Amino acid sequence: MLLHKSGRLKNWYQKKQRRLRFLLIFCMMLGASLLYGHYFPGEKNDNVKSEVANSISQNPPALQDEKSSFIEKVIVKEELTGTIKRGDSLSSLLGDYFNAQEIYRLAKECEKTFPVRDICAGQPYCILFEDGSFKCLTYEIDDDDQLLISFENEQFGIVKEGIAYQVEQSAIKGTIASSLFLTVSQLNEGPGLAFRLADIFAWDIDFVRDLRQDDSFRVLIEKRYRDGVFAGYGRLLAAEFINQGEVYRAALFSENGQEAYYDSDGRSLKKAFLKAPLSYSRISSGYSNRRLHPVLNVWRPHRAIDYAAPVGTPIKAVANGVVTQRSYDKSNGNKVRLRHANQYETTYIHLSRFGRSIRVGKKVTQGQVIGYVGATGLATGPHLDYRVFKNGRPINPLKIERIPSAPLPKQSLPEFKLLVHEYFNFLDRETLSSARNIK
Repeated sequence: MLLHKSGRLKNWYQKKQRRLRFLLIFCMMLGASLLYGHYFPGEKNDNVKSEVANSISQNPPALQDEKSSFIEKVIVKEELTGTIKRGDSLSSLLGDYFNAQEIYRLAKECEKTFPVRDICAGQPYCILFEDGSFKCLTYEIDDDDQLLISFENEQFGIVKEGIAYQVEQSAIKGTIASSLFLTVSQLNEGPGLAFRLADIFAWDIDFVRDLRQDDSFRVLIEKRYRDGVFAGYGRLLAAEFINQGEVYRAALFSENGQEAYYDSDGRSLKKAFLKAPLSYSRISSGYSNRRLHPVLNVWRPHRAIDYAAPVGTPIKAVANGVVTQRSYDKSNGNKVRLRHANQYETTYIHLSRFGRSIRVGKKVTQGQVIGYVGATGLATGPHLDYRVFKNGRPINPLKIERIPSAPLPKQSLPEFKLLVHEYFNFLDRETLSSARNIK
């Protein structure tokens, strides 16, 4: 009995000691905590707040949302570029992305902006896709304009806009050795420059008959670049051509929104008739009342000028007019006849093919391409048979009186004169600088 009691007392004593030790440890920990809070107030909370603040500043909820939405909205873009081939149409370009009804609707909607039937072989195009779906077609109409066709919300957007270029003004000069075309080529310039010069002075200089060795020219022209690569010529701002000692000058000027070329005194270079319907060719047979026909071998009048030129050389209307004949026969081959003002008519014979949209009743403008040199009909080789009639009677095309167009109005002359002064001063400086570099 005594043993049993002593065991119970021992157990109670041990439990009490354990409780005292636990209470002592708890009091020590509590005291340490209170001391830490007294000497380092708010540090822990501040650290926590700082970490939270940094986290928020580095990754704000709004930005996190934007980032996540941006990641969700990543768009894969692809481009398909190419060049229009003969026979290509809107259907062949877009038939994989739209059905026949949609393409028909698109063609109708394009009619006012740019008729898609006028898409030409050789012109570049680009189709843009987003996530595998059609987004936009860009077709370059010419060197100046492009057609943009977009598709969004089941609707087509159709816009015609200018092509963006980087433009630099360049001064070019040359001396004729044999032909204008060859001289321009030797200057490492494109044929477009030669055509431009020939067009500007076409009313005063016949580049077939009038050109002489040592004739010279100077040109101020815009050169256009795309992504640093030369992309053709822009506006020809001013030019000077010395032909057989006579100086011809031209300056581009805009009057009432219409750009045209004028001489140094403000007189229009444009005349009623061009000197020739071709820019580059030679006269193979002149106007005559008696000539031996090269095919029929009989003597007959040849009241025309024959211009020998390669097949496909463009033929231009020498004056504004209306197409009165577009025909083919065994003698003349392909033939176009135009009616002009003041009872003049002109004919163009032996064409390889007709110009675009040339049909009876169609109005044409001076310089418009009406056909191309060929050898159809009774012809020994490719050439143009060019004839002029006055009141129904044939006249020598080389003797047509070229009546000048109206000059600039007096109120526009001061501005024009200032522009001419700037253009040719620039050409003078460039010519002098070039001469010094040669020395």
